[in-house]
Amino acid sequence: MNRYHRFYCRSRRWARTVEEQVLPWALHGVPLGGDALEIGPGYGATTDGLLHRVDRLTLAEVDPAAVERLRRRYGGPVGVVHADGAELPLPDGRFDAVTCFTMLHHVPSPERQDRLFAEARRVLRPGGVFAGCDALDGALFRLVHRGDTCVPVPPDTLAGRLRAAGFEEAQVSAGKGRFRFRAFTGAA
Repeated sequence: MNRYHRFYCRSRRWARTVEEQVLPWALHGVPLGGDALEIGPGYGATTDGLLHRVDRLTLAEVDPAAVERLRRRYGGPVGVVHADGAELPLPDGRFDAVTCFTMLHHVPSPERQDRLFAEARRVLRPGGVFAGCDALDGALFRLVHRGDTCVPVPPDTLAGRLRAAGFEEAQVSAGKGRFRFRAFTGAA
């Protein structure tokens, strides 16, 4: 991420936006269950909001420096795994929910994004949910990501991509410069 992007993602302003707007909207009506995985927590702003929503939380983060920061910040109650979301070293059917927030555009290609979707499906239990959100593409979004890996996900293609990854049902909706998604595995 570029310098501005790193600064903003660590800021109290972003943490408030996540707490007051992003997570309530992205997770409205989503049944997370007791055991959840968050892919790509970065600086942990979304993790803070997930902690009180689930009994057990695991984080998968690709950046080694972020992994160490997350381990220091959350210690024992949260498992932190150094892993790429497209290649999770986690067992099949482990989680009730998998989440990712405002990070899909940092996955370097649509093919890797699709692999991340397939991995999210693989680690979910029957009846599980994959949920999250990301930003809509636009001029300001591109400016903020100048010099970053930035591969926006077109929301109009996402439901089909999630079904192709093995989800039985997928819902995508947009609002306020963002889109949210929910994809469900079949029942046991």
